[in-house]
Amino acid sequence: MEVQETRVQTDRVLTIPNILSMARLVGVPIFLWLILRPEFGGPESDGWALLVLMLSGISDYLDGKLARRWNQISSLGRLLDPAADRLYILSTLVGLTWREILPIWLTAALLARELVLLVVVGILRRHGYPPLQVNFLGKAATFNLMYAFPLLLLSDGSGWLPSLAAIFGWAFAGWGTTLYWWAGVLYVVQVRRLLRADAMAD
Repeated sequence: MEVQETRVQTDRVLTIPNILSMARLVGVPIFLWLILRPEFGGPESDGWALLVLMLSGISDYLDGKLARRWNQISSLGRLLDPAADRLYILSTLVGLTWREILPIWLTAALLARELVLLVVVGILRRHGYPPLQVNFLGKAATFNLMYAFPLLLLSDGSGWLPSLAAIFGWAFAGWGTTLYWWAGVLYVVQVRRLLRADAMAD
């Protein structure tokens, strides 16, 4: 598998794609506060939490599309976009697990994958390489999880709508978790081949 690098086309910080990614990062603590308000005696704010999550998904789509269309791919953007994705996934895991909507085993499986990738990224940096570009499977996994989490949040209730949300939410969660680990394994394989080629060149 070849290591694909997206060419940086601008060194500007305040581009529209980067501002969208920054706004997504700002939304992370807001989302977590909204989802956990009932646990601390506050009013139920799941509707607002779903709105923040939906806006995050829209901005996630737009920042990459606009960066490519307007030739505004930047080093900062390549850091902000996956960072925002991971922080939303982490905050959602914390919130939904705290509220006992997600089981511990699913949270542990997703967090273990993140831990593996942190170790791999550390190895890359030690050899002087930046993090590799997110592959298609990683994007597909994030897409599935970002659909699963709001549906599972919506399933916390009674009636036909929560029941339907639970069915689709768990379907997306299953696919998302599988693809998340598959993408992680491919990332590790890429890094291994890169370091092996580097060692052979020396």
